[in-house]
Amino acid sequence: MRTGENGQSRALTSRRGFLRGAATAAGAVCAASIVPARLLGANAPSNRVNVGLIGCGFQSARIVPSFLAHHDVQMVAVCDLRRSGAGYYYPELVLGRETAQRWVNEHYAQKTSSGKFQGCDSYSDYRELLARPDVDAIALIVPDHWHALIAIDAMRAGKDVYCEKPLGLTIHEGQQMVRAVRKYNRVFQTGAQMRCSPMVRYACELVRNGRLGKVNLVRTWVVPNTFAGPGPGWQPMPVPEGFDYDFWLGPAPQAPYHAERCFYRWRFNLDYCQGQCSNFGAHTNDIAQWALGMDGTTPVQYEDVGSEWPAKGGLFTTATKTAFRARYANGIELICETGKSAGARFEGSEGWLEITLGGQLTASPESLKDSVIGPNEVHLPKGNPAREKHVRKDVDEDHVRNFLDAVKSRKDPIEPVEIGHSTATLCILGNIAQILKRKFTWDPAAERSPDEEVNRMLARPMREPWKLPVIS
Repeated sequence: MRTGENGQSRALTSRRGFLRGAATAAGAVCAASIVPARLLGANAPSNRVNVGLIGCGFQSARIVPSFLAHHDVQMVAVCDLRRSGAGYYYPELVLGRETAQRWVNEHYAQKTSSGKFQGCDSYSDYRELLARPDVDAIALIVPDHWHALIAIDAMRAGKDVYCEKPLGLTIHEGQQMVRAVRKYNRVFQTGAQMRCSPMVRYACELVRNGRLGKVNLVRTWVVPNTFAGPGPGWQPMPVPEGFDYDFWLGPAPQAPYHAERCFYRWRFNLDYCQGQCSNFGAHTNDIAQWALGMDGTTPVQYEDVGSEWPAKGGLFTTATKTAFRARYANGIELICETGKSAGARFEGSEGWLEITLGGQLTASPESLKDSVIGPNEVHLPKGNPAREKHVRKDVDEDHVRNFLDAVKSRKDPIEPVEIGHSTATLCILGNIAQILKRKFTWDPAAERSPDEEVNRMLARPMREPWKLPVIS
């Protein structure tokens, strides 16, 4: 399996099993209905959160079951620009709106006495889903270049938003998303699920409470690119039937279709993503921000320290090797690089510790792993107070649970938009340093650099007719 993340292969295997199980599960779905209130007990019906899924690609195989696990959720609609087709990470993996719709219907069919359910609708245009007055919240699982447009449209329509990381494609987009959340008084959860990991939280508490002494260096790792992509001389392909490719491009530049441009592989093209720097970096650098108490701010200096890039003319354009250094105002350095696994290492005057996205904690001295956080020390918020072990499925479900509880309480979740924005900003600025191949400084309060070349890269023009609203 082509992945370097510690524990990621198990997660992908589990996800693959879910997909295969969903594809082969029996159950006729013919009578349109909703799950009867009596089956939802104390959670039904007024307490139920009606959710619409926008984006039915690879990550939806993790997010859909994470929502369906909760009895006070009704997934009423799904939306994707592809009806159904193969090629999501694995060549044989078939996804799209029809697949996601089937998952949902089969899940609820098991809860009915008839074994039949067909109450989940599907759409190709997200705006039709947002127009439904019965949708309370959306799960936004689309490529990064679509995050801001859809999220802001959703919030203007009165919907709360669970948005996959990273927050947006550009810093300007993130700024508008922050303003939209506060202007429209919506609940917004950034999908940085590691904040709901008991082991990640514990590692961050050890750093926060001085167990390492004075921290001087943080190393974060992202995994290597999982695919090489077509090189120079690649040729366009015919658009598959049932896929609205022009709509998929949306605000991104016009470009000829190739299967490797879309579906899972969009992560390796700068028109749609910042590469692994933001894909896995949105997790590992988020851990660094949390442990250092830097939520809501960012480092003040960035520089490239040996990033590598694909040959010009190839389809993939993001860095093949991530390598940048950042420095906080207090002098702590953060180095983000490509490694064999994804995680973070904190080095201090009295020891070090590492935490991976798979929940493995190592430390020196070894006794650090047995340290007890006292009642009067810093305790970080818990995604699920009852959870003590790191299991990726549980982490995902707890992050969704935290969002649903916030929807009901109207309080901020564990990873609100401002935190998602500061982590995304760190990743984006690190990628800008790699593109420019030089050092620059940054003012986190003003969200500007003295370097105008950097400032020109904080936003991108959008292809007509798409336009990002300016939220005042």
